[in-house]
Amino acid sequence: TLASLTFRPLKSILTLTAKMRLRMNSSQVSYLTLSAYFETGPFKYLFFMILTLLYILILCANVSLIVIICMNRSLHEPMYLFLCSLFVNELYGSTGLFPFLLLQILSDIHTVSVPFCFLQIFCLHMYLTVQFLNLVIMSYDRYLAICYPLQYNTRMTTKRVAMLIVVTWLFSFLAIVVLTSLSFSLQLCGNIIDKVFCLNYSIVKLACSDTSVNNIYGLIFTAIAIIIPLSSIFYTYIKIINVCFSGSKQTRQKAVSTCTPQLISLLNFSLGVCVEFLQNRFDMSSVPKMLRSFLSLYFLTFPPLFNPVLYGLKMSKIRNIYARPVL
Repeated sequence: TLASLTFRPLKSILTLTAKMRLRMNSSQVSYLTLSAYFETGPFKYLFFMILTLLYILILCANVSLIVIICMNRSLHEPMYLFLCSLFVNELYGSTGLFPFLLLQILSDIHTVSVPFCFLQIFCLHMYLTVQFLNLVIMSYDRYLAICYPLQYNTRMTTKRVAMLIVVTWLFSFLAIVVLTSLSFSLQLCGNIIDKVFCLNYSIVKLACSDTSVNNIYGLIFTAIAIIIPLSSIFYTYIKIINVCFSGSKQTRQKAVSTCTPQLISLLNFSLGVCVEFLQNRFDMSSVPKMLRSFLSLYFLTFPPLFNPVLYGLKMSKIRNIYARPVL
């Protein structure tokens, strides 16, 4: 009994010292290791060339459509201005990923500094948020154009279009500032991320401090940035479909020609986000590392490449401008 009384304070001191040492070590994490990169050997130069070509195609396709929309007064309509915002966001998201990815492929040591990791988290999460909100206002625009054609010009004014675009970007910026600030204040107990790029949830999983505030804000952020936008999009398209069934053939043709690209774009982007969400929340160790890496890049690479082609081919005004002969 005397021995236990003697060693109990010593045990408490040792436990407290261990906790302080762990806290000290976690606060000294200065770099993070991205462990999802697989050994490619001589093929890394082939992957580098493929990704470089993909990035160039994304830049050319999105910049071309932005220039076409900005330079042609006939395209200064709400739908095309929202598309312009979408293409700018895709350029932004791709630039937040591809240069970093290309450097990591050529490097043999896949590490990244903590500040740069948080910079990438900010860029990629803002891209995701702006993309969903852009699709929301685009669906709202089509809803007004098809369901209330006579009131469209009075409801969707230039001032309202500008306000919707500014609110989309400003809200996304503020929401992601809060998200990254909460994660940046966490104390990390490890430095290995099972990804080829940095995401917020990967940082939260490394934390040894209390993450309840992060989890609560993450749920609120997911509801506001993903669930509510998706619900509103589906609601507007249900209304559009009802009008199409009860309307004339001309109304149906107009709805199909303008809404089909948006629905395909939404499904393509949502599929990539769902795949990434499942990889973050569930154990995917049984899936080959190479396949996991490619799937995690889907929502960051395919929408920016696919959307300009889709809208360029489906939108008659853009298609006619592309087809116009050069004098």
